[in-house]
Order: sequence, then C-alpha cells, then structure tokens
Amino acid sequence: MPEIIVADGGSSDATRAVARGYGAQVVESAPGRASQMNTGAAQARGVWLCFVHADSRLTHPSQLAEAIASLDAAGNERVAGHFALRFIRHSEGRHFLYRYMQAKSATNRRYTINGDQGLILRASLFGELGGFDTRLPFLEDQRMAAAIVRAGGNWQLCPHRLATSARRFEREGVRARYLLMALIMAMHIAQIDAFFERAPGVYARQADTGRLALMPYFRVLRALWRDCGLRASLRMCWRIAGVVLSQSWQLFFAIDLLLESLVGRGRRGATRLHDRLLRHLIQHRVGQALLLVMLLATVFGPLQLWCRLRENPPVPAP
Repeated sequence: MPEIIVADGGSSDATRAVARGYGAQVVESAPGRASQMNTGAAQARGVWLCFVHADSRLTHPSQLAEAIASLDAAGNERVAGHFALRFIRHSEGRHFLYRYMQAKSATNRRYTINGDQGLILRASLFGELGGFDTRLPFLEDQRMAAAIVRAGGNWQLCPHRLATSARRFEREGVRARYLLMALIMAMHIAQIDAFFERAPGVYARQADTGRLALMPYFRVLRALWRDCGLRASLRMCWRIAGVVLSQSWQLFFAIDLLLESLVGRGRRGATRLHDRLLRHLIQHRVGQALLLVMLLATVFGPLQLWCRLRENPPVPAP
C-alpha cells in the first residue's frame, strides 16, 4: 500500500481533518510548496516518491502502479516521471489555449514540465539532489527539473493524465496568466534574478488570486532597465531574445494543433519541419537580433496597450 502524506502549510480550513478521514498521514510544515514537499518527503519510507499538488488528482485507479512500472522499465536509476495534464474547468471560453497547454504538457520537452504535472522519482535521487529549492515560493519545479538533468537523469512521460484545477487561470484571466507565466520563465531561464527581487509577489498564493494586473510588471521591467543602464539592459534583452528563440518550436506546435481538424489528431508535421530544418534557419545571431527588436516593439507597444485597456477600460460617455 502506498503512503499518503499531506503536508499542511498552516491551512485554516478542514484540510487536515479531511485528509486524516481518508487515512492520510498529515504533517505540519512552514508554508510554501517547496518547504511542504520537502517536509512530506522527509516522512516517507518508500523507494519511490510521488509529488502531487493539492489541486490535482489522479485519473486512473492503476495510474501510480503503471507509472512506476514504466520508470522501472527504463533501466535508469535517475529517471523521473511526470504526467500530461487535463484541466478541470468551471467556465467556458479560451478552448484553444487550454487545449494547447494540455497538449504541450505531453511533449516531454525542456521547460514544459512543471509541478502541476506531478513528479515521480526514487527517494534516493531526491535525497542526492537535496530536495526542492526553497529560495523562492515558486520555480522549485523548474529548478528540480534542471537538477535532475544536471545529475544525468532524464524525464519520462507516464501513462494517463493528471487532472488539475484551472481556477488560477479562471480567476486571473487565462491570457494574462499565460503571459505572466511566459515572463516568469523567460526571466528564470535568462537568469535575471533582479526581476524576482523587485517583484516578490509575481506569483500570488492561490487564496490571494483575483483578476491579474500585468502593468505593475511592465513598470518593474522599465525600472530595472532604467537602473541598469543602456548596455546592461541590452544584454538582458539579448538573453531574453535567445530564450524566446530557443522556444520557437512552440509556434509550430500551435499550428499543428490548429490543423488537427484537417490532418488528424496527433500529426505534428509543422513541429517536425521546425525540428529538422527550420530551427537551424531561425536560431542564430541574426534571428536573435531581429527578434530582440520585435520583442521590444511588441512588449512596449501593442502588448502594453492591451494590458492598459484590459486593466483600465475606457469609461463610456454619459
């Protein structure tokens, strides 16, 4: 029988009573996903660890058994597993963006694997890596993913999907949330830590979420670049353009999804064309320079205008 451990970070509802009612072991922890998961893992006695966020759930009765069997069959002590996502939604609209995020979670590509997809790995590997990074209240999943790769491990997609709540997207606005996620990932991959120092609330607790305002983050960017000076700001922008360019496959992946009704589900002709040919034509210094200009024009032009209008809609004339 698997151990079920719920790491409670100071909840004020019936979480602990409900968990114990279902036979789970409840441990108390400092708040924060990384701290809570580290605390829960420290109590576990199994060979394998499976981390699942509180707003996610398994969708098949033998999902864990099949996942561990598939990871065991890989023959690699440093393999880690994750699941593709299925969003649990309570509102209509934005069907394509949700479908895109679900499909992308099944690609197994770098930077598409996150904590919402669950994490399965051997307890020995988790201990060797030192657990989750607790420096920030978020990004612990990306830092763990990078640590696994650095340690010589590899990622494997496990059978069946993990159902996860879409409430953050629904509360904050799916487009605004996705844009902020892209900004967070770009800053993380480009290693611009000063952004997170200046925007400590960039990832609000679930209980504190509401309609997401993006303009404060544009102001942080402007202040950061102003204070750094022109040369350092251009270097930061150059790194960000390189990050965006490295993810050029996502545009072609979206094209494949749009064409599914015509060519059939799962056919990824545009993505394969990118990987085999177009990637080499796109990802170079000239392409990076052109993208840098386009990003600056877009971010401080139509994108910022859209955010202003969304957050401060014009008042109709009486």
